[in-house]
Amino acid sequence: MKAVRFVGVGKPAQIADVKKPKPGPGEILVKIGGAGVCHSDLHVMEDDLGFEPPFTLGHENAGWIAELGQGVSGFKEGDAVAVYGPWGCGYCHACQLSMENYCENWAKLGTFGGGLGSDGGMAEYMLVPAARLLLPLDGLSPTAAAPLSDAALTPYHAIKRALPLLNADDTVVVIGVGGLGHMAVQLLRALAPVRIIAADVDATKLAHAKQLGADDVVNTADVEEAAEQIRAITGPRGAGLVLDCVGVQPTVDLGAKLLGRNSVWTIVGLGGGRHDFHHGSTPYGTTMSIPYWGSRGELMEVIAMARDGRIHPEVTEFPLDQAVEVYDKLKAGQIQGRAVLIP
Repeated sequence: MKAVRFVGVGKPAQIADVKKPKPGPGEILVKIGGAGVCHSDLHVMEDDLGFEPPFTLGHENAGWIAELGQGVSGFKEGDAVAVYGPWGCGYCHACQLSMENYCENWAKLGTFGGGLGSDGGMAEYMLVPAARLLLPLDGLSPTAAAPLSDAALTPYHAIKRALPLLNADDTVVVIGVGGLGHMAVQLLRALAPVRIIAADVDATKLAHAKQLGADDVVNTADVEEAAEQIRAITGPRGAGLVLDCVGVQPTVDLGAKLLGRNSVWTIVGLGGGRHDFHHGSTPYGTTMSIPYWGSRGELMEVIAMARDGRIHPEVTEFPLDQAVEVYDKLKAGQIQGRAVLIP
């Protein structure tokens, strides 16, 4: 079968022929209906994150159950499912709470999950090691649902953590309206009665954010000018939540300028930006957070919201054999919403 492979740091993805996997006891073979193309894949290929090549990329996956290994119950062949991305040990305290994204034994596992150390879903079939990592789609298309497992789940987890600290008259700034950010705007609109400011360097993405429910949009090509525009909207109170979906140095620098007292600064983007955190570097009472992905229970909630029509990933479909070109488009900022590869 065809698969998109990580072959080493500093090397582009390669499309190769690999053997179709066979599920062993407790495992499930999923026929992939869609695999999301995430900016994190670029970090896997370009930065030394400690992953040993080769393996198949793709950590945002959905499809249909093709074959069940011995002892698997609760599913049948043909069921449409989403694959939960972060694979933990399954038995520690965090995993028992369905929060495998914070597995206590992650360092011993040798993999973060399918597409992040183990074979992922950018292939015709994907082997999933346990039934607990699958969630039923109940009528959602796997192609449309694939980005829910990261592009929606990650900002949902981040926003849920911040909700108890937000007031109804707070302003939230979403920096970066790409794969994660375009879902964050929708999630905030559905979950919180706050004013939403979307910030990005791309005018097309800002227009899209406005369509999705942002109250205001600000171009961040000039960080100082953008900070002035946003502070003019928030007033002296500042932003109650700054959600940085990019994490590069300019966006981190911008976020630091927008915070109000007793605010929340959450960085989910993996751009490598830094902040010198010390007394006086942020307003009093600021809570800083770098959350990772989300829980299995939260993915169930995200799927339910999509099924009810409260959120929807903006998906552009590409055939699997165009993966290398799609990564180039993603790196150049030419993908609106989420690109999804179709085997």
